[in-house]
Order: sequence, then C-alpha cells, then structure tokens
Amino acid sequence: MRDRIRTQIWVQAQIRVCDQRNIAIFVRKKGDVDAGAVLIKLNGFAEGSIVLTQVTGADRTEWMRGTGDAPVSDHEAEEYIERQLKWDPDVWVLEIEDPKGEYLEQFGVV
Repeated sequence: MRDRIRTQIWVQAQIRVCDQRNIAIFVRKKGDVDAGAVLIKLNGFAEGSIVLTQVTGADRTEWMRGTGDAPVSDHEAEEYIERQLKWDPDVWVLEIEDPKGEYLEQFGVV
C-alpha cells in the first residue's frame, strides 16, 4: 500500500502556497478529507479556463488537462466539473484565478 497525504492537507498546502504568491484560490467544494480526488479550475478570465484532474502514475499523483490542451470557455469548464461531480461526489473543487498562468509555470502542475 502506498503512503498518501490526506487530501485536506494537500488542499491546505495549495491555499498557503497561492496566498504567499498573491494568487487567488477558493475551495468551491469540499470532498472526502482523506482520499477525495481534486479538480482544479484555472480561471484565466478572457484567456479561458483549464480544468486539471488527478491521474495516478506508477509512483505518484500526476495531473492532466481534463478539458483538453487549449483553454475552454467558462461554461465548458463548468460543464466538465458538473459531469465529474455526478460521477464522484467526494471530489474537491478548487478554483484558482490565474490569468497570467503563474500557477502552471511556478508549480509545475502540468
């Protein structure tokens, strides 16, 4: 069995990191505190949104763009999130206001 950090602690760490870099982050939906999956909506405003979803790699959690390579409209991003919530009600949803792409660049999520 793989050791795994509790989701709630990981989310708290993301909030702290974003706060330190003046990046707005919101917990839109709390999921299972121990093992809930996480969706991250990167709101680029006029540039569109990207929704990141967790995928399990061989030895670590990785991230993929659930909405595709290019940013999508806010409406399309919200539809994707709603579909995922219907499939997994224990998922966490974070929204990060990231018009400059700082989260992706500085934290190497993708």
